[in-house]
Amino acid sequence: MEQPAPQWLDVGTGEERRRIAVLEQEGAGAPVIWLGGFRSDMRATKAEALSDWAARSGRAFLRFDYAGHGETGNDFGRWTLSHWLEDTLAVIAARCRQRPVLVGSSMGGWIALLAARKLRGSALAPAGMVLIAPAVDFSEELMWAQMPQDIRDTIMRDGVWLRPSEYSPEPTPITRALIEDGRRHLMFGSEIRTGCPVHILQGMQDPDVPWQQAMKLVEHLSGDPVALTLIKGGDHRLSTPPDIARLQAAVAEIATA
Repeated sequence: MEQPAPQWLDVGTGEERRRIAVLEQEGAGAPVIWLGGFRSDMRATKAEALSDWAARSGRAFLRFDYAGHGETGNDFGRWTLSHWLEDTLAVIAARCRQRPVLVGSSMGGWIALLAARKLRGSALAPAGMVLIAPAVDFSEELMWAQMPQDIRDTIMRDGVWLRPSEYSPEPTPITRALIEDGRRHLMFGSEIRTGCPVHILQGMQDPDVPWQQAMKLVEHLSGDPVALTLIKGGDHRLSTPPDIARLQAAVAEIATA
């Protein structure tokens, strides 16, 4: 089956101007927006599964590739969380006519929460969220805090460390800019308010985002209605058929609430 071609959205100014690849499916109800993970893309397994769900359900569905991800570009190391949040807010502003439902995977979970903070009180504040292994504050807590001193020294001296990846034959550049920019967006340590229902899906065998991080997030979401589903044997991807069914059900529930 032929893959649909993306549309394009211009984001940023000057040297940081980029064209974001967007896939949009028309439908009814609050648009469901997929926010992918760190170095993932909008055609990954879970995004495709939600596209199928949206088509069957007649729901509007949006997905896109952040700067340096997927079809948007191959200059991954140039960009930081601030750019990826800017991409997200630009897509919401350009393509949504009513409050969206944000579905964030891993880093996308952190971006969803940051977007909710930016949009709170506006006409496009999220109507609900589903977060899969949300990697809140990951650049600090799950990267920098876990790195040996020699790797930290390499990042500070050279500006980048090439981290071997379990998900790609190519190493992932971890830049000094990414670490320092991430510190501007840290959320743990004070209450996190989304103003909407939140459902978190978390694998208990996740080697990248420990399940205790999800519990920590629930504690910080003290003012919002939150459901947490822990999958005892679940990994980070949560892409098995039962995991996909669980994700689709969670999104359907939040999207019709």
